[in-house]
Amino acid sequence: MTEAYIYDALRTPRGKGRPDGALHEVTSVALSAKVLNAVKERNHLDGAAVEDVIWGNATQVGEQGGCLARSAVLLSDLDESIPGLSINRFCASGMEAVNLAANQVRAGAGEAYIAGGVEMMSRVAMGSDGAAVAADPSLAMKTYFVPQGISADIIATRYGFSRDEADALAVESQKRAAAAWAEGRFARSVVPVRDQNGVTILERDEYLRPNTDMQSLGALKPAFKEMGEQMPGFDKLALMKYPELERVEHIHHAGNSSGIVDGAAAVLIGSRAFGEAHGLRPRARIRATAKIGTDPTIMLTGPVPVTQKILREAGMQISDIDLFEVNEAFAAVVLRFQQAFGVDPARVNPNGGAIAMGHPLGATGAIIIGTLLDELERTDRSVGLATLCVASGMGAATIIERV
Repeated sequence: MTEAYIYDALRTPRGKGRPDGALHEVTSVALSAKVLNAVKERNHLDGAAVEDVIWGNATQVGEQGGCLARSAVLLSDLDESIPGLSINRFCASGMEAVNLAANQVRAGAGEAYIAGGVEMMSRVAMGSDGAAVAADPSLAMKTYFVPQGISADIIATRYGFSRDEADALAVESQKRAAAAWAEGRFARSVVPVRDQNGVTILERDEYLRPNTDMQSLGALKPAFKEMGEQMPGFDKLALMKYPELERVEHIHHAGNSSGIVDGAAAVLIGSRAFGEAHGLRPRARIRATAKIGTDPTIMLTGPVPVTQKILREAGMQISDIDLFEVNEAFAAVVLRFQQAFGVDPARVNPNGGAIAMGHPLGATGAIIIGTLLDELERTDRSVGLATLCVASGMGAATIIERV
């Protein structure tokens, strides 16, 4: 089987996902095309060098509808002979794009791909596609559907995580992200976003709140308490599913949950022959990929079983992994991962995560793979695992190994 290698990984800075965010005036297709062009230019590729562009985005409606991947190719400087495939695995869309591309290379279906994703959350509202899992009563009733914030609070209740533990993780995420930016740890991967006149619109993550502390977070009210306790009574629905719980403890709020942001990211994946033909040196090989379905009510526990699955299939142990990127969708997701595997928190998200810098849904999976690779190189370590929880109860993971 052909090995699949990572030759490059880059991302835009993440802009606040609001009308006053720096990237709000940039369309989803335009931001995607800018990232594709950056991959082409940085690696001195001709426009037809890759087999396909596989692009993830979670809310495929409006300007993110249709086949956004193909639209991005046509707007970019890539050749029109490259097709484009849009995929949606909610929060893991960008990772699934990378994994699918890697497995295509492994199978011999093309020598190289650009894979990644985009989400312009200031322009295309999360949930505006009317997903059946939430909107269709027959499915919502069957799955005991509750919103993700309630799911995060169920995790905290079920596994015994306190508000202070969640807030402490959020403060640490902010500190690590601020330190990473101050020390230039993202310099290799972040490409500034410029307008058509070459004027820089955004060159660093905009969502950061480096002065966050336990006192400021302690003043925030739980975001999902009213939703859970009042109409339509999601707490009662959750307790029907999990009668062993006496109540749902609501510990999550805007400060210990992922930020709503705009952003895009891409990974250049190819065979050894592709690199040799284009004078490129591989940075890492994709050692294993995995995905899994999980309980759709608690929804966000996927990183634990998918990590167990990928380690089993790769013939590895948790001790074989040097560094971890676990998407900070909510603080309890990361706390549960650390609890389940007993890993040193210093090895998990060492440069901060989505609580500090934001979670552009369709791009995040590709972002954390790139962040993981950069940190493996910076610290001279070998093997890393990236994983995300996924809406409606799924998980995805990727193991990479430096070359």
